[in-house]
Amino acid sequence: MVDTKFNYGIKRLESKTARNAIIQKLSHDFNLTPIIAEAYYQQVAGYFNEHANIALSSGEVAYEAVAADEPAGKHIRLTRKVTVRLKLLDFNSDFEALANYGLAGLRQQRLERLSRQAYDQGALLSYEDLAMLLTTSPSTVKRDVYHLKHQGKFIMTRGQKHDMGPGLSHKSIILDLYLKGYTFTDIERKTNHSETSVKRYLADFVQVITLLNQSFSINQIRLIAQKSDRLIREYQQIFHDYQKQKNQRLEELLNPNKKKDEGRYD
Repeated sequence: MVDTKFNYGIKRLESKTARNAIIQKLSHDFNLTPIIAEAYYQQVAGYFNEHANIALSSGEVAYEAVAADEPAGKHIRLTRKVTVRLKLLDFNSDFEALANYGLAGLRQQRLERLSRQAYDQGALLSYEDLAMLLTTSPSTVKRDVYHLKHQGKFIMTRGQKHDMGPGLSHKSIILDLYLKGYTFTDIERKTNHSETSVKRYLADFVQVITLLNQSFSINQIRLIAQKSDRLIREYQQIFHDYQKQKNQRLEELLNPNKKKDEGRYD
């Protein structure tokens, strides 16, 4: 065992790191105690890892988009942002789309892919975002979205979300398809949402209905589940409608231990 008298100044050497140098600068420049300065450092380091230190694969870009749960009417500078990884160039599928459908088909395929990837990561791209990424105009993006919707594709952009009006939300539409018996593959094809997103919506639905069954109020559920009043009421109505039908999938969702095929929804 090494005698502590001969520790070679290890403690002093350990303090001579970039981390400690930054903490010391924060403490000095903003007149903070060392403890508060270290807390600030930890917070900023977390922001850096979330927004700047993004590992990218070939063909990918990192892009700052508005979080999907941000309401309409909020100034863009004040909205919460999410850094998303987007596959701007997918060699195999993009070349195939270009060969078969030309530049318009390639652009629409990329629009569909980018909007889905952003949404899967908790963000929404605007028409302006997509125009920048696809080097076209917002009006062209809007026409492409209209065209894709009429092909039965579900394209979720920031503009689309805010123009949805009083109809069912896309989450309720996806949930309804699932309870009607569609497979994940069917739902992904119809709505342009990944299996991961669909499973997340199912889990959210189960949480909301479980809380309702435990006599929590809608206001309480809104705070606990971080869901809007509208979505909670939609889920409540879907639950009542399918409960009356004795829907098997609804029963399996709410009572997973009764499923014969453990761990699978379809």
